[in-house]
Amino acid sequence: MTKFKITKLLPGLLLSSSLLLTASMAHAGECSNRGVLDDKFCDENKDLVADSPKDPAKWIDPSTLVFTYTPVEDPAVYKDAFADFQKYLSDLTGKKVVYYTVHSNAAEVEAIRSGRLHIAGFSTGPTGYAVNLGGFVPFAVKGTAEGFQGYNLITIVRNDSDIKTMDDLKGKLVAHTSASSNSGNLAPRALFPKEGITPDQDYVVKYSGKHDQSIMGVLSGDYDAAPVASDVFNRMVTAKRIEADDFRIIYTSPRFPTSSFGYAHDLKPELVEKIKKAFTTFRFSSEMSETFGGADRFYPVTYQEDWAVIRNIAHATGVAYTKKGLKKLAEKDAAKAAKKRAKALAAQKAG
Repeated sequence: MTKFKITKLLPGLLLSSSLLLTASMAHAGECSNRGVLDDKFCDENKDLVADSPKDPAKWIDPSTLVFTYTPVEDPAVYKDAFADFQKYLSDLTGKKVVYYTVHSNAAEVEAIRSGRLHIAGFSTGPTGYAVNLGGFVPFAVKGTAEGFQGYNLITIVRNDSDIKTMDDLKGKLVAHTSASSNSGNLAPRALFPKEGITPDQDYVVKYSGKHDQSIMGVLSGDYDAAPVASDVFNRMVTAKRIEADDFRIIYTSPRFPTSSFGYAHDLKPELVEKIKKAFTTFRFSSEMSETFGGADRFYPVTYQEDWAVIRNIAHATGVAYTKKGLKKLAEKDAAKAAKKRAKALAAQKAG
């Protein structure tokens, strides 16, 4: 190429490069802060949850709202428990509301991330995954006029067990619920070492899948002990699924917030206000209150303040609310589901 041609091309090349650089800088400038959120979200007000999209064209205003609650126990129980609230939510938003049953924490996170879920209740531990990866915006938990409903991590053993203290767990088989569960796995790993006992080191960990399965496993003798959520334990006692006197509680943690309720960050702001009003003004029926341990309303909270203790536990245990972490969670959920199916099939054949 001649010197003339090169010289003639240079201005064009420089202009193209300048335009590309400007476009790149403009794109980067679309979000001044993401924090630890996934790249598809922005957090310019630094409240640790995804902001509503700046472009109104990206707001979602579905004709049907999809709602679900964490699969901590039998999903059918909670589908019925939220029936009155779903109707109330439908009346205030003018939208049809349907219940979407999920069978694992990972599946629920994927549902909010993919846009299949609009409003949800996430268990305490998985809330962080839902916020960082799914654009979930928590704003309420179950409670009363006095405050939000909390729960404790409790360690249970059978009442006739020779295990009297945490130190007695050494060498035993202990059920944890699932990898993402706060009270069923993360909190024990963060808090138990202070009690002189380290999971996987001082005792054998076996994942049960759910809190109620850990509790029933201890009762049946499948496990020597289990760390579980006190609210789940108390609900099972209230429902007469178990007798409190059949168990001994050898450890009780500080209080944690219960499952968070919130919405997908990209819902139309006017719709979000109606959803918030529904949660704020709804009052539980006596049956719903009994199901949820005496709570009679949804109490306002923020992820930034009220979930700080949960995030600290996650950090202490090396848990990162990332895609890689969610993938590991999904793999563990799938493995547990496959094992459960194999066990059911074996029982069917044996029968």
